[in-house]
Amino acid sequence: MEQRFIEEADQYLGEYLRKIEHCTSLLTEVQVWWRPNEACNSVGNLLLHLRGNLSQWVLGGIGGEAIERHRSKEFTARETATKADLLAGLADAVARARRTIRETRSADLARAITVQGYDTDGLRVVFHVVEHMAYHTGQIVAVTKQLLGPAANIEFYPQHRGE
Repeated sequence: MEQRFIEEADQYLGEYLRKIEHCTSLLTEVQVWWRPNEACNSVGNLLLHLRGNLSQWVLGGIGGEAIERHRSKEFTARETATKADLLAGLADAVARARRTIRETRSADLARAITVQGYDTDGLRVVFHVVEHMAYHTGQIVAVTKQLLGPAANIEFYPQHRGE
């Protein structure tokens, strides 16, 4: 059952990255950094945030890498990188996190870990990053649809059309 959990987590992270890449490819550089107001994040902010979260929780928490993260800067950034650079950074973090998760063993899942001030374990770390990436993927899809309207033509599940 643990192996299936790991495989599902790996697949979901890959699926979310593909959705994010698709949506971001539809946006202009200006749209990537667009925000409706100061209480909201841009797609660019979310890409930085996902990279930071995956790095801190998986690469640092499970993988033991030394990760220096400045979480607040992920949200205060304004047009600090191109969408190509943002996507490349996220893709790298996702690939490394997926590799770390695939190499995770029972002892790693059960091992006590403190991440970002939370006392947790490897199982919850994996569950957290999958849920967290799902949440922000949905936000990126919603922003893309808001900005582009029907022209976005986003259909991730065409097999369900007309149900």
